[in-house]
Amino acid sequence: MNHSSHRSLWQRGISRRVGLSSRTVGDWESKLEDIHVDEAESTLKEALSLNYEEARALLGRLEYQRGNLDAALQVFQGIDIKALTPKMIKAIVERIHYRKSRSKGEIVPPSVMSMHSVSLFVEAILLKANSLEELGQHREAAKECRIILNIVESALPNGMHEGIGEDCKLEEMFHKALELLPALWSKAGLLDEAIASYRRALVRPWNLDPQNLAGVQKELASMLLYSAVEARHPLPASPQSNIEEAILLFLSYLLSMWSKPIPGVYTRAERWYLLALCYSAAGQNEAALNLLKKVSGYSESKNKPHIPSFLLGAKLCSQDPTHAQEGINFACKVLDLADHQNQHFIESMNSLNNAALNRNEDPEVMFSLGLENMVQRNLGAAFDNAIVCSEMMAGNTVKGWKLLALVVSAEQRFRDAQTVVEFALDVAGRIEKLELLRLKAFLQIAQEQPKQAIETYRILLSLIQAQRDIQAKNPGQTHIFKSEVLAERNLELAAWQDLADIYTKIGSWGDAKICVDKAKLIEFHSSRSWHSTGMLFECQSLHKEALVSFSLSLSVEPDYVPSIVATAEVLMKLGTQSFPIARSFLMHALRLDPTNHEAWLNLGLISKMEGSLKQAAEFFQAAYELKLSAPILSAM
Repeated sequence: MNHSSHRSLWQRGISRRVGLSSRTVGDWESKLEDIHVDEAESTLKEALSLNYEEARALLGRLEYQRGNLDAALQVFQGIDIKALTPKMIKAIVERIHYRKSRSKGEIVPPSVMSMHSVSLFVEAILLKANSLEELGQHREAAKECRIILNIVESALPNGMHEGIGEDCKLEEMFHKALELLPALWSKAGLLDEAIASYRRALVRPWNLDPQNLAGVQKELASMLLYSAVEARHPLPASPQSNIEEAILLFLSYLLSMWSKPIPGVYTRAERWYLLALCYSAAGQNEAALNLLKKVSGYSESKNKPHIPSFLLGAKLCSQDPTHAQEGINFACKVLDLADHQNQHFIESMNSLNNAALNRNEDPEVMFSLGLENMVQRNLGAAFDNAIVCSEMMAGNTVKGWKLLALVVSAEQRFRDAQTVVEFALDVAGRIEKLELLRLKAFLQIAQEQPKQAIETYRILLSLIQAQRDIQAKNPGQTHIFKSEVLAERNLELAAWQDLADIYTKIGSWGDAKICVDKAKLIEFHSSRSWHSTGMLFECQSLHKEALVSFSLSLSVEPDYVPSIVATAEVLMKLGTQSFPIARSFLMHALRLDPTNHEAWLNLGLISKMEGSLKQAAEFFQAAYELKLSAPILSAM
């Protein structure tokens, strides 16, 4: 028996072992009926050869699942992927062609590899890459993973076709390879290759789900910022530097996070609104209005009202007298919704008031009522609540005194508020004293006393350090609850962040950088630390660097309002073409915090620069009134 005969028997043995022979040969027998006799022999040989390769793919998977990585690699290396690649590409192309021409009665030729086999081989390549990765061979793993991308991109140069993953795992395997490849290059220390792979994942529509797509954008942006080499984009009309590309990626990431695309998709109203924003930014207000009318039309009457669409509609109508009545209609819808939502707030406040009346001896209820009144800027009522709460607590806690100090500070009576804090310090516990010292520093800043505030922070930090020294010297004699340790750590972090902001405002940028770095040593992934970094850059007119830092802040916490507003401020400085994006950031900030006076102020500035003076005046008035009643520091 010659060599080929031995191999054929081995193939059949393997096929029987994994249950392929009878099924596959039966399938091929039915297909051979329509093939000329002179092609039958070669086609059958191809079928048997395919079984041999499939068997190795399945055996390799079994070895991998058992954790036998070396054995799995040995099996996978026996698959001639180089010879199979043209057949796999042809199979994918033919499948797409078949799906398009199915109505014409065309069928996939029997000589074409099945999509099941394609998926099996793609999985084998991926598992081989995983095995190499786990064995520490990252460069070789990346090369294997790249084969998958080459195959799919050759077959689908315009991106993934809809429905291709319905009857096979090709799309799933490809998505895994798409996300794995840049990570492998990064582990191998080849950052240029990693960046190229991330870009490769973004350049075509590969049907990645929104969460994974946002993750790729975020990872690429981070790598562009931290890589030491400038990685120029190969495509024309692309960003000219790492920073520019990172900014665009972070903006895309943030917009996708704010639009909450997970787990579903945009609602129809949101899609119309976003498209209307694009038309408006391009100066095509009529097209934008036509879309916004759909949002308020009959088809959307049963869905939740989309307030941003009504606001945008009213704004666009105000710019054209012929749409005055439609503008009034848009505005009335917003006012009706505001009244309805206000009613819910009034009900909530009434509930708190009733609780206070029914439990007039409960200081916690009175504290909650005072806090809510302060947040809603009902300062007179909040002051009364704070006084009653303090009297009820009878000096047993500084909680009531702290609330009183905050309410008094919101009335711009900073000296009186500091007096309350000084009184509370005499009866405060260790953690409460640290909290009050921070509040005292805030009040000193409000009175334009930065040197005194810095000294207060020095005392605060020295108290924290002294407590640590005591614990280090007497580890068995001091008992501190975990909650106290966490509170102390958070206060230390906040103190360094506060100091960074103070030094930034007085122009001591070196000291500000030291404080930010100390804060990052405590908690690197802190929105506020990155925000402080951005403010430091912005004070030095380093707008792009500032924008990157604000983007990093928002990548940690997408709803961090100070960074949302700061991003809008930087965008405003980049030119009028950025106004629509800046406005969307500010509107999002106000949805999260309607009392943010800085957001209202910047909306006013945009309206003024656009020539909408009446609207600007209203925004400025809102900003002024809200700033006058803003508490110096959150009570929570």
